[in-house]
Formats: sequence, C-alpha cells, structure tokens
Amino acid sequence: MNENPTTRRAFLSGTAASVIGAGFTLALPTEMFSQGTTQAPAKPPRLDLALVEAFVRAGHVDLDRTKALLIQEPGLLNATWDWGGGDWETALGGAGHMGRKDIALFLISNGARMDIFQAAMLGRLDIVKPMLTAFPNLANSKGPHGITLMTHAQKGGEEAVAVVRFLESLSQSA
Repeated sequence: MNENPTTRRAFLSGTAASVIGAGFTLALPTEMFSQGTTQAPAKPPRLDLALVEAFVRAGHVDLDRTKALLIQEPGLLNATWDWGGGDWETALGGAGHMGRKDIALFLISNGARMDIFQAAMLGRLDIVKPMLTAFPNLANSKGPHGITLMTHAQKGGEEAVAVVRFLESLSQSA
C-alpha cells in the first residue's frame, strides 16, 4: 500500500491507539515527525530594557519622543515596563491615565493593543458600555499604577463626559 502519508486513510491506517489504564496512548506515524516538518521561527532577542522604559515614559507626555523611539525600534509598540509589584505599563497605558489623546491615537493607529482604560479616556462609550455590560466587574478593575477607570475617563475631558456619566450611573445603581 503506497499511499500518500498526508491522506486521511494513510494517517488512520498508520495510527494505532491503545488504552493503558485510564488514559490513552496514541502512536503517530513517524512521517509526522520527519525533518521535513516546519518549525516556528526563532524569536528575536529581548528588547533593551532601558529603551522599553524610555518608550513607556515618553508615552506619558512626549509625542515626538514616542514617535522617534517607535521608528528606532518598532517592537516597542506593545512593550511593557515593570514598575514593580505587578504594575506593568505600556506607552499607551501611560498616555491613557495622563489624558494624552494625541499619543494614544498615534499608538493605536500603529497597532497598539487598546483596553477599556484608553477607551474610557478617549470617550469611546461605544466600546466601554458593551464591555461593562458583558463584564460588570471591569468597572472596579485598576489600570497602571492602580488608577481607576473613572479617573481615566475624567482625564478624557469634554470628549469623555458621556463615559463619566455612564460610570457614575453604574456606581449609583450598585
């Protein structure tokens, strides 16, 4: 029987399963483990920690520096800095609690991973409301440095008033 080993019949005929105790042992065809299989590409080296810290700090207050560092090292986009005690922060997280919409929108437009805290600061009730409807306890979660969702919304100024009102309504109904 000279079947192509990639066909279902060849796989099933070349596979033997036996019961041992309460578990199963599965013998797979050796073709599955041949050197012809593709392996995951090697990961690049870790980012320089000083560069990560500089990027996260810049994300709090300095759009030009944030842009320059991202051009220098695109891998910084979602890099997180450990301030200690489980307080991890991205440049986008810093922009969120500082009310820096310009920096937040720049980072998001480049593919940064946004969360409910930045959505609140940006006044995106269309994002915040369904998230809190689906997961009400998120209203009590804390962002970087333990900063509340309400504080993030308040940092959004006039554009985030609807989010602030919505969050207030949740605390009044609790």
